[in-house]
Amino acid sequence: MNESLTVLSVTGWCRNGSTIIGNVLGEVPGFLHVGELHFLWKNATGRGVNDRCGCGGRLTDCPLWSEILPIGMPAGGSLEAHAAEVIRRQRTRVRTRHTWRLLRRGAYDEPTRTHAALMSRVYRAVAERTGARVIVDSTKIPGEAALLPHVPGITTYYLHLVRDPRAVAHSWREPKDYVYAMSAARSTAYWHGFNLASAAITRRHPQRSMFLRYEEFIADPAGTVDALLRLVGADPAGNPVRGRTVELHGNHTVTGNPDRFRTGPTTVRDADDAWRRTLTRGQRLAVTALAWPLFTRYGYQAGGTGRRPRHAGGVSSAADATER
Repeated sequence: MNESLTVLSVTGWCRNGSTIIGNVLGEVPGFLHVGELHFLWKNATGRGVNDRCGCGGRLTDCPLWSEILPIGMPAGGSLEAHAAEVIRRQRTRVRTRHTWRLLRRGAYDEPTRTHAALMSRVYRAVAERTGARVIVDSTKIPGEAALLPHVPGITTYYLHLVRDPRAVAHSWREPKDYVYAMSAARSTAYWHGFNLASAAITRRHPQRSMFLRYEEFIADPAGTVDALLRLVGADPAGNPVRGRTVELHGNHTVTGNPDRFRTGPTTVRDADDAWRRTLTRGQRLAVTALAWPLFTRYGYQAGGTGRRPRHAGGVSSAADATER
């Protein structure tokens, strides 16, 4: 495979709807949703919270990831030692706090260049084994996303995906399967930091970026998917959404919302307001205050779930989201 491979990087904070959007895109011919690829090495070696692939098998037994995991491993080395080295580079070079340094300096030192080279080999090996032309990576760690323009052999597009921070706080209230709980204040602090970093990336690459509120996706799932396909230069005729329903098949996602294991006819719900029943007035006020000023910049209102979309398909450009 000599042609450039397309990677659509989903960035933003967790619980923003990236799993369902990624799995829907994974049903488009030539697309593959890999889930949160950043966590492959951590989860496969027992350092993470979930060692299962979306196909149901362990990552180390999965027919796809069992072949990907040894890539870059020194001859005679162990997977555990290789994973530990990958994780070390991730922690010291591509965390969210490193986003601005990567945007300024790119792959500026040997460990960063080594990680970029590994990711190039991984993405291309995944494409070769699956036939994918577009890989959807919903890692959502801005540091990893900021490095992608320096990963050889790929063309990167960005989806900055945002969800009402009150709905995010609601989602973090209770643990689900292998996902732990988090307080409303903590989740909103992360929401603010991750979205600031994500906005910095899309400002740098406005022509290859899209800003999307999750609420706009659920208002018009088919139109939103059309816009995403156009972003990466794909034919909207491949859109798998019919009305509000999509047929989901098995996948090879790494971690993400436990709903990633769901298959069969799936209806995209048209409301995301459970937070109104579960968050106290104090929690709502705290979330709104901590999310300020992005809360209003992204179109959310203290008494509602957000403004009506101003663009066809409910999708705004990156500049609309970050500069207005």
